[in-house]
Amino acid sequence: MFERFRKPFTPDYDHAQADLQLRSARDRATAGDWTAALYLLQTTGRDWELRSRRLAVLGIAAGHAPHWVDAWEAAIPGDPTVAILRAEGLTELAGAARGAASARHTSAEQFQEFHRLSALAAAAAQRAVELNPDDPYPWVTRIDAMFADGHQRHDDFRIALDGAVARDPFHFEAHLMAVSFLCQKWYGSHEQMFAAARGPAAAAPAGASVCMLPLLAHFEYALREFGFETRAESLAAKMEYFHRPEVIQEIAWCAGKWRAAGEPRLIARGVTLRHWLALANHLSGQDRAGTRTLLAHIGSYLGSTAAYGYFWMRQAEGFEAVSKWARQ
Repeated sequence: MFERFRKPFTPDYDHAQADLQLRSARDRATAGDWTAALYLLQTTGRDWELRSRRLAVLGIAAGHAPHWVDAWEAAIPGDPTVAILRAEGLTELAGAARGAASARHTSAEQFQEFHRLSALAAAAAQRAVELNPDDPYPWVTRIDAMFADGHQRHDDFRIALDGAVARDPFHFEAHLMAVSFLCQKWYGSHEQMFAAARGPAAAAPAGASVCMLPLLAHFEYALREFGFETRAESLAAKMEYFHRPEVIQEIAWCAGKWRAAGEPRLIARGVTLRHWLALANHLSGQDRAGTRTLLAHIGSYLGSTAAYGYFWMRQAEGFEAVSKWARQ
C-alpha cells in the first residue's frame, strides 16, 4: 500500500554528484565568474583524485560553454589549468559527436566528427601535459583523445599511462581509462582488461578507489559476452554470470579492501563507486541490506553512471531497478 504513496523516482543527473562545492564553482564560472573555478582548484591542491574529477566536470562545461575559459585565459595568458580545460572540453565534444551507441549504430558522419574533434583534443592534451609537469591528469586526457584511433596508438597509450602513474601510482582515472581502452569492445581483450583492473586493485593500499576496478571489468565482460546489442533484453544471462561463485567472491574482496580504511568519502569518485557496488550486489543477488545503506549514502545523485547502461537502455532505469530491489 505504501508504495502507492512513495515519491516519484527523480535522479539527479548533475555530473558533480555530491560535490556541492564543485557545483557552485562551475555554476558561478559559467555565469561569468571564472575565478570561482580557479579558487576551487587551488584549494583542491594535490589531492589528485579529487582534482581530476573536478577538472573533468569543469571540462564538460568548458566544452559546451567555453566563454568563461576564454575570459580566464585572457586574464591569465598561458595558465596551465586552462590548457587542461581546453583539452577536456574538446574531448567532451568528441564523445558527444560520436554518441554512446555501438559502432554498427553510429553513422559515418558521427565517426568523421569524432575523429576530427579527437585530433584537436589530442593536440590540446599534449599541450596540457607540457604545461602541467607534475599533474597526472593531462596524461589521462591524452589517453581519452586516443579512442578515435586506438588501433594505431597502443605505444602512445602505454607512454601516456606510464606518464600518469609515474606521478600517482594508483591514480583512479588513469587506471579507469586503461581498463576502458583495453576492453574487448575497444582496443584490447578480456584478458588485458582484467589484468588492467586487477593489477592496481591488488597492489593499491586499502581504501584506494582502484580497488573497485575489477567490478567494472566484470560489467564490461558481461556486456560483451551476454548481449552487447540487446542490453536489457539479455539481463537474465548477464545476471547468471554475476551469480558465479568466483564473481561473487571478487566483488566481496573489492568492497572489503575499498572499505578497509574507513567509510570512503562521497566526493571525487565516492558516489560512482557506491553505484558500482550497489549494481554488482543487485546483479549477483547479494547483500540487499548493505545495498540499502549504499543507496542511502548515494541519495538521488546519479550523474552519469555508465555501468547502468550496460544492463538497461537508460541509466536512470537501472538506478531505479537496483533501488527497488534493495527496498524489497
